Amino acid sequence: MNLQRFPRYPLTFGPSPIAPLKRLSKHLGGKVELYAKREDCNSGLAFGGNKTRKLEYLIPQALEQGCDTLVSIGGIQSNQTRQVAAVAAHLGMQCVLVQEDWVNYSDAVYDRVGNIEMSRIMGAEVRLDEAGFDIGIRPSWEQALEDVRKRGGKPFPIPAGCSEHPYGGLGFVGFAEEVRQQEQELGFKFDYIVVCSVTGSTQAGMVVGFAADGRARRVIGIDASAKPERTREQILRITRHTAELVELEGGIADEDVVLDTRYGGPEYGLPSEGTLEAIRLCARLEGVLTDPVYEGKSMQGMIDMVRNGEFPEGSRVLYAHLGGVPALNAYSYLFRNG
Repeated sequence: MNLQRFPRYPLTFGPSPIAPLKRLSKHLGGKVELYAKREDCNSGLAFGGNKTRKLEYLIPQALEQGCDTLVSIGGIQSNQTRQVAAVAAHLGMQCVLVQEDWVNYSDAVYDRVGNIEMSRIMGAEVRLDEAGFDIGIRPSWEQALEDVRKRGGKPFPIPAGCSEHPYGGLGFVGFAEEVRQQEQELGFKFDYIVVCSVTGSTQAGMVVGFAADGRARRVIGIDASAKPERTREQILRITRHTAELVELEGGIADEDVVLDTRYGGPEYGLPSEGTLEAIRLCARLEGVLTDPVYEGKSMQGMIDMVRNGEFPEGSRVLYAHLGGVPALNAYSYLFRNG
């Protein structure tokens, strides 16, 4: 496997830390050891997150092509767009963000707090659009790219979640290599890795990265899109493309992509009671915050799997904390009593 042939622009602090979740593990019976790899602490750029790791492999292209404007898209509380805005500011580039109405949730300040507030503070041009949730290429985003060209700029297109970009999966191939190095220091290997999936490239990169030592199927994706067929299809497609890019020996089988579809509902961006319980439980036992859109759902999935005995006794499970906590501010009414 050859990731090194792709240029990488450093935007993170270095390896993100791995920390034990001792109190949560004990609360759930103590038969499974839970750890978290803290991608939410991976950068000093506007709280970082999984997209910052991905952008390290996209930015060299933007610089090489002489682009002056990063153009991306997401929902109103998109973590992706906040991280793109931060990277643009860091590099001295312009930024145009299309923020579509992907979540069927209304709060008086939903479009003024959290991620979108930070993007505005960092100087991004924010365009609100009424289009609904979709993980594909969007007309509003193509229009934004055209508008930058018309005014004499040179845009660099960054699709939702970086996922449709050819290099969107590379950052999380690197994540797996980083975990292997940390495992040497820890003195053990993780039996399972739990990760949230929506646009697909985070899990896809992990599957490729862990396939190198036979652990592709130990990457357990937790769907948060509530459109799991589309998400699984996209993960598999990005996985295969990324495997070709890094010259993974042996290729990727359909069964290498494991996606748990039990926790995506009621729909994208809306938490179930189980999600809210998982957010509170992890926060009160560990002081670790997760959000209702992504990490709360993957945390719910991991907690349920431990409670149901779905991990063999003695397993060491690594929870990939991908970030997203700024979005909590937009759901303040749900947490008005804690």
